[in-house]
Amino acid sequence: MTDIAEKLNKAYEEKTISELADAPVSALQGVSENDAKLLEEAFGIRTVRDLGTNKYFRWAQAVANLAE
Repeated sequence: MTDIAEKLNKAYEEKTISELADAPVSALQGVSENDAKLLEEAFGIRTVRDLGTNKYFRWAQAVANLAE
């Protein structure tokens, strides 16, 4: 899990994948508490799982992948 650990805030580096999925989005490096608040207000996103399964983010990822 070394590759994933590099993308997390220190406090979450040793968590299991299940724990990470249910962690707040601020567990991700570069996502501040304020960013997390805005994501929740705009899209109802509270956890890393919510972010990864959000339909708008998935649609955008699909478009980006097709554009490559």
